[in-house]
Amino acid sequence: MLVHRRQLLDQWVERLTQFLNVDEQDIGRIGGGRKKPKGRIDVAIIQSLVRKGVVRDCVADYGHLVVDECHHLSAQSFELVARRAKAKFVTGLSATVTRKDGHHPIIFMQCGPVRHTVDAKSEAVARPFSHSVFVRPTSFRPVVEADPDMRMQFQDLYRELMADDDRNLAIRDDVLESIKDGRSPLVLTERKEHLSALAALLEPHVPHVVVLHGGTGVKEGRAIQEQLASIPEGEPRVLLATGRYIGEGFDDSRLDTLFLTLPVSWRGTIAQYVGRLHRLRDGKTEVRVYDYADLNVPMLSRMFDRRCQGYEAVGYTVLLPGSAVPGWPSDVPLPVDPQWKTDYAASVQRLVRDGADEPLARLFVHAARAVEPQDEGIQRARSASEAFLFRRLETLDETRGRFRLNAELPIAFDGWGKMEVDFVCEECRLVIELDGGQHFANEDAYRRDRRKDALLQEHGYFVLRFLVQDVGAKLDSVLDTILRAMAHRRQYSGQSADDERR
Repeated sequence: MLVHRRQLLDQWVERLTQFLNVDEQDIGRIGGGRKKPKGRIDVAIIQSLVRKGVVRDCVADYGHLVVDECHHLSAQSFELVARRAKAKFVTGLSATVTRKDGHHPIIFMQCGPVRHTVDAKSEAVARPFSHSVFVRPTSFRPVVEADPDMRMQFQDLYRELMADDDRNLAIRDDVLESIKDGRSPLVLTERKEHLSALAALLEPHVPHVVVLHGGTGVKEGRAIQEQLASIPEGEPRVLLATGRYIGEGFDDSRLDTLFLTLPVSWRGTIAQYVGRLHRLRDGKTEVRVYDYADLNVPMLSRMFDRRCQGYEAVGYTVLLPGSAVPGWPSDVPLPVDPQWKTDYAASVQRLVRDGADEPLARLFVHAARAVEPQDEGIQRARSASEAFLFRRLETLDETRGRFRLNAELPIAFDGWGKMEVDFVCEECRLVIELDGGQHFANEDAYRRDRRKDALLQEHGYFVLRFLVQDVGAKLDSVLDTILRAMAHRRQYSGQSADDERR
């Protein structure tokens, strides 16, 4: 097994012992201060096999070469070792085979074509917790004039971001709030000096602040691991690390919250960073990412857009704070997915116009979410839609107190002496039904609904049917249709009463 970091070497030894049922003493190690190959199963740090461009002869003795994080193969030392090996089998492992520098063809030259790809979204669905990104727009505006050289401009922006006191305090407050909620946060930055600044803000408030960055020696690294292991389960702690240190090979199943404090854009980096949260652990029900988006700067705004694509590619839902939409409850985040905004923007505007409190807004976001494959039929989304529509009707003057939810009517139906309807307004003799996918599953379902409508009409009820998804996506039309039907039914009821008196 070829790795490029001591952390990965230790992890491989631990996992090989666990899954192959072999004794740790039977696994050889090359690198990290050790030169003890066993010749059967060995784990080596790549740099320990190459000295002044010369590869150790032992590399040619192995029949199977496993290259972990094989996207590093384009580095000279990796390629030298791969060429020297005479293994019959070569296996490359990587979450990100595409390289920003365009050198990824070297990976395929040395390891062969991609044989298997794990679908990140399917993996996210299979995990027993939800995946959310909470966007934190900042008010950052650069003071230094933009350099025409984009690379220099980016470095200038990084320096200003790290020195922005308001931004750093906002990060600190969010981290402390997450700890108060019982979460286990990881704070990531790309610069050591930023680590020091954030650690200084957090240390007075958190009993266990652990700082991780590259360049730590063997003894210091082991001391940090022992420190982490010694922190009791229930005690507040926060890990601060550089992305380079934590991106590959770090493993701590307690982590459930990531704070991305400096902008990155490459989706491969995003996949590596959020992967630190995906270790299974009892009691983990949600993993979160807090993304500090500097949208007032065109370059950083474009980087945020690319990050969103990276989050969505690995199964995360990206949520914008409600404060970004005037009139919307600030504590209720809204999805930033372009398709979601296209489908539901008009409904959000209608809710803002009519007035929406926090419980109603939360019901709307839940009802308007995409139906996940693991949902049973469409029942969960249907229930959320009913709850949302009922609360919306209860908060409008024209409809407050007039509708009953999931009401039973004394009409015999399907072998029962009663009939259940989604909504009924007895005053207007108006019934509302929300139709999910099960209503269109087959001909029998269609016929059942038509029989139900006919019986309701025979008993003097007017029936409105809406698609479940339209309650969120076309709320404006749904509400207007209900209000028109109520006005018509009241007028009709009044005319009928006049006719009876005559």
